Amino acid sequence: MKILLNILFVLAIAIAVAPALADAQVKAGPRKGRVLELEAKNAEFFVEKDRTVSIAFYDAAMKEQTPTSEVVVATAEAPSGKSKLEFEKKGNLLVSKTPLPAGEHYTVVVQVKASADAKSKNFRIPLDLSVCKGCGNAEYACTCDE
Repeated sequence: MKILLNILFVLAIAIAVAPALADAQVKAGPRKGRVLELEAKNAEFFVEKDRTVSIAFYDAAMKEQTPTSEVVVATAEAPSGKSKLEFEKKGNLLVSKTPLPAGEHYTVVVQVKASADAKSKNFRIPLDLSVCKGCGNAEYACTCDE
């Protein structure tokens, strides 16, 4: 009887946690970058060919928005050491002032604030620039279920 109760308890927890895990799936934006879901809008993390990072903002319908008061800071946790990336506005994007450190397979922590005095939301992005054969996105923005 005790084993049956334990099995039912574990099953109940699995059912309760499953929707939260389903929401953790990666979504790609219009530029094939990784979507960072914010409260009122979305941001898209994209690594350019020169290894700079650009952030685009979109409304709920994924229509591009011009950055206004948003603040973005990223930290590349490369094997050579942590490197802070600061962003500046260029057109409709926020673009890092410096490129990512050499190499890949390290984590980039992105902090996004809706305004300078708002609470930041953190995103941990595993940097893998190889292209997924399934969806055609860079692996950091892969939308495949694998």
